[in-house]
Amino acid sequence: MFNKEHPGLKVLAYNALRVVAGLLYAQHGAQKLFGVLEGNQAELMSLMGLAGVIEFFGGLLIAAGLFTRPVAFVACGQMAVAYFMAHAPQGFWPILNRGELAAFYCFTWLFFFTHGPGKYSIDGRLASRKAEE
Repeated sequence: MFNKEHPGLKVLAYNALRVVAGLLYAQHGAQKLFGVLEGNQAELMSLMGLAGVIEFFGGLLIAAGLFTRPVAFVACGQMAVAYFMAHAPQGFWPILNRGELAAFYCFTWLFFFTHGPGKYSIDGRLASRKAEE
């Protein structure tokens, strides 16, 4: 059973990854924007406030699969900047400089930028509607 290709399972797993990663990312933004989930509220017109906007709204958009590619591109860049500004100066290894999550999100969003939103997304639904016309 597990050694055969299951395209339906791959589609579900791909879309589940997009939704879960997007919602997890949005929680980081909620911490910064609203001071919830044991977070500290950042000033909106600061780097942390901008990060909060990208994380919260970007995470929700990615989870919904709306504007997935451009949002994932921006989120990928934001995570790269966060890693090199906040973590890399603390040391080379991500596990030691506490940057593994920023690096992981960076490459997760790069993956979604290159592969698109998936079948079960708002973008996917809009594309299939357009193809029907």
